[in-house]
Amino acid sequence: MLRSALLAASRSSQVRTVVEKFPPTHAIVERFVAGEKLDDAVTACDDLVATGRKVTLDHLGEDTQDATQAAGTAEAYEHLLAALKDTGLAAGAEVSVKLSAVGQFLPVDGEKIALENARRICEAAAAAGTTVTLDMEDHTTTDSTLSIARELRADFPWLGVVLQAYLRRTEADCREFSGAGSRVRLCKGAYKEPESVAFQGKREVDLAYVRALKILMAGEGYPMIASHDPHMIKIADQLAQWNGRKRDSYEYQMLYGIRPEEQLRLAGEGNTMRVYLPYGQEWYGYFMRRLAERPANLTFFLRAMATRG
Repeated sequence: MLRSALLAASRSSQVRTVVEKFPPTHAIVERFVAGEKLDDAVTACDDLVATGRKVTLDHLGEDTQDATQAAGTAEAYEHLLAALKDTGLAAGAEVSVKLSAVGQFLPVDGEKIALENARRICEAAAAAGTTVTLDMEDHTTTDSTLSIARELRADFPWLGVVLQAYLRRTEADCREFSGAGSRVRLCKGAYKEPESVAFQGKREVDLAYVRALKILMAGEGYPMIASHDPHMIKIADQLAQWNGRKRDSYEYQMLYGIRPEEQLRLAGEGNTMRVYLPYGQEWYGYFMRRLAERPANLTFFLRAMATRG
């Protein structure tokens, strides 16, 4: 019931007005979102890169149902990538793209439109000297997202994909996408999924994450370990050593505003540490959907606010 209520709230202009005026909400948003404007994102990115961390930027927006809006999102990414190039930040920053934000769910030719818009973004990234990672959403989008990724990789072999460890299919997907030159971000997964397609308990998900990570670390690609879990970070370090990996052959990733001191520790030890940095005016939908995917995120965010690292 809570999840349904939060999803309904994400579409309510009345609730949005109340939430946007509620001071604690802004405190949370300011901690975990760089800001609403491109300049805010560039400034935050510059600050992070100056501390030895790298960045992947997400222009907020998803579930786009309008072709013009989808094209506008692609254009926003083009402007972002041009700004990264002009400021000299492209070497330390890439972008993350949700295909639903660039047209994947449009009722007519959605997948084709998403592919075309994602190609525009990849071309802009190539011109800027950086890369793109395709974010993953709920399990109903996985086949479509990976299909688009396969097509884009023919021209952009550096294209990254996100795989979610809690999905029962992920070990097979890791085997397919762990070839030479590939980039795979492995996360545990944050959506509410049925037991038929996803592991449910924490222990099951943790074990699935380790199995998938073993495949990626033993492969020829570039694993991106997206986790705030200290236990998983230790396991990743051990697997890297067992597989003879150099520090520049994999990286750690964490969300902006979560465990910043640990981010700095990892970067200070010579690891590649990348921060997932969201920005944009659509922070309300982003915030509410994250809560809807897993309401426990609210506790997590509030704890992070209290501990501040």
